[in-house]
Amino acid sequence: MNDFNQAKQPKSILAGPYGHPFHPVMVTVPIGAWVASVVFDIIAFASSGDESVFSEGAYWLILIGIVGAVVAALFGLMDLLVIPRGTPAFRTGLTHMAANLTVVVLFVVNFVIRAGQGYEEASVVGFVISLIALALLGFSGWLGGKLAYHYGVRVASEETQREGFR
Repeated sequence: MNDFNQAKQPKSILAGPYGHPFHPVMVTVPIGAWVASVVFDIIAFASSGDESVFSEGAYWLILIGIVGAVVAALFGLMDLLVIPRGTPAFRTGLTHMAANLTVVVLFVVNFVIRAGQGYEEASVVGFVISLIALALLGFSGWLGGKLAYHYGVRVASEETQREGFR
């Protein structure tokens, strides 16, 4: 099997079947939770009433995102391991992974800061960290798209894709 086809096949069925990896589905949980946490922060800052409901909501959404990201990372690692080392695709995968790990660390720091301050008011520092982390997450998502759509990692071969257009 050549390097190109090797990167299309799952190393384990746990990573998802051929042409349908689980990692892209799993990342929707942390992305959604973290984006929602920023929305909750904005509502808390704009609220003239009880902002603690929304600041606490942001706190728990960040935790949900962290847990979801760890799970998604395990599936992403399985996909990374099928990419031949020394290739541009593998280097892109490593950069994607490093960026995502940095995002998770930023959200863990954010979570700890918020835990220390309590829920009574929205965290300005936490909000800024969230915005920085989401910007980095956007860059990492672009790299993930490059892996799938440009390099075809874990994407079905063109022969398989043609079946859908007959």
